[in-house]
Amino acid sequence: MSLPEQQQPPQLPPQDLAPLEPPSLGPGLGPPAVSSGDASPDEGLIEDLTVENKALEQLAQGLLSHYLPDLERSKQALQELTQNQVVLLDTLEQEISKFKECHSILDINALFTEAKYYHTKLVNIRKEMLMLHEKTSKLKKRALKLQQKRQKEELEREQQREKEFEREKQLTAKPAKRT
Repeated sequence: MSLPEQQQPPQLPPQDLAPLEPPSLGPGLGPPAVSSGDASPDEGLIEDLTVENKALEQLAQGLLSHYLPDLERSKQALQELTQNQVVLLDTLEQEISKFKECHSILDINALFTEAKYYHTKLVNIRKEMLMLHEKTSKLKKRALKLQQKRQKEELEREQQREKEFEREKQLTAKPAKRT
């Protein structure tokens, strides 16, 4: 941004270059009016007020003409800056939303990784359960065979006892019948 060029103050007409008195602050408030010894203090007051008003008006116009262009340029520059700030804020909001999307994508990737880990764990548990099921099935068959074998052995022992009992019964002496 370029700096404003210095402007020369407006040239005042030669009659207005006379030294100015400070403006009056009202009756009795300002400095006492300097006047010649014979004139009364109220005679030059109206004339001084008109000169003061003209000088004041010219000073105000000069001040305005000197500073107004700079102020207008400053106002325009501030408006430009404000517009640029609005554009930057919009851009920043868009970047923030993109950043949030990136974080959500990372979160989704982390979830997929975690899901893959737990899926693998689940598959391993399933394999282990199938293996345990096969082992229990084999154990049940073996237990059933052992139970059947014991029952058969017990039945054979029982039959053996009965045969021995029958044999002993036959071997025992029978008393003869009297006729």
